Amino acid sequence: MPLYMGLERAGLSLHLSEHHGDASPGANVFVATENIREFHRELAEKQYAYNRPGLEDLPWGLQLQVNDPFGNRIRFCEQVE
Repeated sequence: MPLYMGLERAGLSLHLSEHHGDASPGANVFVATENIREFHRELAEKQYAYNRPGLEDLPWGLQLQVNDPFGNRIRFCEQVE
């Protein structure tokens, strides 16, 4: 049976699946957000053994990448001026 996972946070609902035909594994999802530093601290406090995302400082802003169990990358981005 294919794996399925859904999550919801602050009005965003995201559904992830490994079911053949739903999408290609290894996809990227970009989520524009605010308060990314606070979100990063929250994830770091959970002490996940295999997914400890860093906060990347890019020319346009900040990015935090999480890898889901199906090989997809979820990138949370905050534009900083």
